[in-house]
Amino acid sequence: MTGQPGDAPPDEYVEAEIQNMLTEDPSVAEQGITVARHERGLVLSGEVESPHRREEILRRVAERFPDTPVTSDIGVIRTQAPTQVEELP
Repeated sequence: MTGQPGDAPPDEYVEAEIQNMLTEDPSVAEQGITVARHERGLVLSGEVESPHRREEILRRVAERFPDTPVTSDIGVIRTQAPTQVEELP
């Protein structure tokens, strides 16, 4: 069958729209997330400060682009204060 969502890779316009949403939408404002086309979908990669933030980004993308298959390769970085004092020479 052809013509079904997911049969062809998303075009560069969808890729660019998602990238713009991630950086320009004030409720997302993530410049460290990149969007890349792979076979039949898009892959979001980068790092965010919490699992909740990652899920929120994926939810917003799925809401705005429901017919676009998206895979997450977004990692979570630790943003806690250091537990040791750094000693400089």
